[in-house]
Amino acid sequence: MSFLESIKSLVVNFLKGREPYEVAVENFTKELQKALLKADVNVKLVVELTKRIKERALKEPPPPYISKQEWFIKIVYDELSTLFGGDVKPNVFPIKTPYIMMLVGVQGSGKTTTVAKLAYFYKRYGYKPCLICADVYRPAAYEQLQQLSVAIDVPFCGDSKSTDAIDIAIKCKKLCLSKGANIIIIDTAGRHGYGEEELLLKEMQEIAKAVEPDEVVLVIDASMGQKAYDLALRFHQATPIGSIIVTKLDGTAKGGGALSAVAATKAVIKFVGVGEKIPELEVFEPRRFVGRLLGLGDLPTLIEKLKSVERYKEFEERFTKALAKGKISLVDIYLQLQTIRKLGPLSKILQLIPGLSLLPLDDKQLRIGEEKIKKWLAIIDSMTYEELKNPKIIDRSRMQRIAIGSGTTVEDVKELLKYYEMVNSFIKNARRRIGLLKKLGIDLSKLDIGDIGREE
Repeated sequence: MSFLESIKSLVVNFLKGREPYEVAVENFTKELQKALLKADVNVKLVVELTKRIKERALKEPPPPYISKQEWFIKIVYDELSTLFGGDVKPNVFPIKTPYIMMLVGVQGSGKTTTVAKLAYFYKRYGYKPCLICADVYRPAAYEQLQQLSVAIDVPFCGDSKSTDAIDIAIKCKKLCLSKGANIIIIDTAGRHGYGEEELLLKEMQEIAKAVEPDEVVLVIDASMGQKAYDLALRFHQATPIGSIIVTKLDGTAKGGGALSAVAATKAVIKFVGVGEKIPELEVFEPRRFVGRLLGLGDLPTLIEKLKSVERYKEFEERFTKALAKGKISLVDIYLQLQTIRKLGPLSKILQLIPGLSLLPLDDKQLRIGEEKIKKWLAIIDSMTYEELKNPKIIDRSRMQRIAIGSGTTVEDVKELLKYYEMVNSFIKNARRRIGLLKKLGIDLSKLDIGDIGREE
């Protein structure tokens, strides 16, 4: 179980629990300690954090109309947010152009892929990135970055025959600028970071001196845990680090250790890698991250993802109304199936929605393959207006007609209707949780969610 999953499980169990409040708080803090220590968070930080949570939970009275359980989750939310950096909101966009970023990091941290992810991120916002391969040591480094540049349609520069990284960086910088690039991202050779490659660290300094980057970005693998603290300091001593990107956060149990360790250095974590695919790079904001960690959702990230979909406005309006009413229609399901193709598994989308992410989502149930999506879209296309409006009227004979018209089977139709009922169940539970977020003082006024949670 990853760090994110273990913390969310604690919150779900706390809210379901039947023990007296004081006992529940005691049990929660003990389990939180175990989860944080397992995630390789520094022992001293864990003890101090859980002590503050426990003291506040038992001594601070909740505001009017707020239950003790709700107030406790708010306390945990605040304290974990502080652990991971507080209210920091990194400025991820260049303060000027052209802007040069040099990425450094240890071998195996996902640095080269992150170079491409950064370029893809900035390209989406209208910038013109260009990639430079200055890694002359790792076999196939040149080919890998070249292939990634083609995949995202971004200019690339390097020299597979040269062994002079500094010369490559200087020449490619000039070439990128001549092509009109306004963000230049340089990939450097990986280091182990523990004293074996002093010459490479020196080379990193010389590259920085030669190309004068506006920002040096340290890429850290989340699986390093609290070792990330020493690594960040070591690299910062060699070349002042402007920001940090933590990769592979989705699949490691030590993610909390890496994030808290980096936060302890007072370094700015700008991005986190949450998957292997190129688009899976997100801006890191501690409170946003902790909100998702605790199952409180992350509507800003969801909205940002949905804006890349052509039918975003229609989807947004329908989904907002569905959450407000506590019910979703088959037409909404139709639009969701179309967007899933671009956004990924529905389980990931649901985790970004306040309230839904606290529910025990069965990932196997929510995982929908491309073939199934095609079938379900065809089935909905074959339904009458009355059937779309009121799926309860779909009996065996209607199922047979729909199956024939869509080129599917009755079982396929049943499966879609079962999925429709399951999603509606999640929506109903989500609506009840929206009020909790507002009570906890988590500002939803700027998240474009309209009347969600407002009583009809």
